[in-house]
Amino acid sequence: MRFIFALAATAVLALSALPAAAEYARIQSKSDFVAAVNGKRLTRPLVDLRVTSGGAISGKGAVWEVTGTWTWKDGFFCRTLVWGGKDLGYNCQVVMRDGAKIRFTSDKGTGESAVLTLR
Repeated sequence: MRFIFALAATAVLALSALPAAAEYARIQSKSDFVAAVNGKRLTRPLVDLRVTSGGAISGKGAVWEVTGTWTWKDGFFCRTLVWGGKDLGYNCQVVMRDGAKIRFTSDKGTGESAVLTLR
């Protein structure tokens, strides 16, 4: 399984389809992203992550540790990620939010998406 993180996010575990009626709005700035995730867990089945305002990513994906770093660059969430010792590399992602749902789409919005719940 992969999770694309977006983090949050992006590629670590199974990806989910979006609800048909979802009204996701793009997060355009670092400050809006930090406001959305600060102090919260980003979860989905078998995934529990934290993304700090200082640029760290940590948590679990299945039974393996997830670590990484992130920056905000030109309107994208750009991250490095290691899952269970495997380097998933650097990827810049579009981040969108619909209430407690946050969606990360890899490859600057042209790749796969992962939806997580903010808790």
